[in-house]
Amino acid sequence: MSNDRREANQPIVRLEFQPATPIPEYLTGEVQSKLAYVDEWIVGAEVAPDRITLQVALPAVARVVDMILDEPAALTNDRRAELEEKVQRVVLSMAKGAIKPKIQVLEDYLDRPVAYEKDPLPELIARGEVSQEANGIFALGPLVARLIGYFEQQFLKLADSFGAQPYRFPTLIPARYMERVNYFRAFPHSLTFVTHLREDLEVIDEFSQHAACDDHGLTTSPEAFARIQALLSPAVCYHLYFALADRVLQEGHATATAVGNCFRYEAINLASLERMWNFTMREVIFVGPKDFVLENRETARQRMREVFESLGLAYRVESATDPFFIGEFRKQAAFQSAFQLKYEIRARLPYKDSTLAVGSYNYHQDFFGRSLNIALPDGSPAHTGCVAFGLERMALAFLSQFGLEPDSWPKEVRRSLYGLPAA
Repeated sequence: MSNDRREANQPIVRLEFQPATPIPEYLTGEVQSKLAYVDEWIVGAEVAPDRITLQVALPAVARVVDMILDEPAALTNDRRAELEEKVQRVVLSMAKGAIKPKIQVLEDYLDRPVAYEKDPLPELIARGEVSQEANGIFALGPLVARLIGYFEQQFLKLADSFGAQPYRFPTLIPARYMERVNYFRAFPHSLTFVTHLREDLEVIDEFSQHAACDDHGLTTSPEAFARIQALLSPAVCYHLYFALADRVLQEGHATATAVGNCFRYEAINLASLERMWNFTMREVIFVGPKDFVLENRETARQRMREVFESLGLAYRVESATDPFFIGEFRKQAAFQSAFQLKYEIRARLPYKDSTLAVGSYNYHQDFFGRSLNIALPDGSPAHTGCVAFGLERMALAFLSQFGLEPDSWPKEVRRSLYGLPAA
């Protein structure tokens, strides 16, 4: 993994060392993704079972010293030791005593033939169909927007098949709500906070006169900002659960659907349309007894299988876990795996011989029912689940398999978007 967190011409130091405990092959990707949060100086990392390689960018003050001494950029021994100690904490927390989860595959159509094998992003950027505004922040042009609209219609048909009630949720979410569902402990690394200038005339006037940005963002003192009360929402379904908090489901169950902007910061893992800081999800959400949630989750999977088959999409549905923070990873991942709480729809990306999670089928047991006091008519806590689709990822996977020319797309998509006949 690597990203442009560093400044132009900033010296890069390469560090290599052995992990404190061997990293199982199946965990190398997870460990590598977590190294993004180890230290601000790290701009790239590679993880193998017996070796960790870091790319470390020296800050501006180190460059000045190097020029004065006329020596190549270097890290002090103390700083090297500090970086290694942080990395080893991650390794030991995630890999020591880890047990490989049993992956359950529900659908496997990865071997379906694809018509395209190039990375579509460079061409999308060249055509002006995608514009990168910052790391993880992209503006999308007509081609991608139309594709997202097409997939939105498919997911809305799925929602309608369950009689899901439409909702619209805000982009902001109160911090007190997120604390109530333990999000700060489980996913602190991905949070995006919201604030504003303090209600103080001097502070506001100072900002208006002197606010400026450098390569690292606003130069304004943190003291100018008010205490954080809200965050940018990381998921759509949370809003429904909060709306139902401290209530009894008089009808015994609820089914809802909504689309919304979601925000999950991933540091140097932010790469192309695969991982975006700001992305869009359409969800179908189920609240009620256990059987109600599980049966609807399974029905949704079967209905979406027909949709993906009609497209000829190459994908697989397999058990998975959420990207928990280091301290929670092993325990929570093992729990999710043992109870088969999450299944991901992983679409094939031919250009990198890999897959990308474009959606998921999730079951939360009665966690939200207990945490938020959502009760069934008999007084027991409600169970919850959701089916979620990442719209930008869905479009990227489609373009990666079918290319950028509509006349090479599946007949159903051509007719829906352009009225084009089959080839």
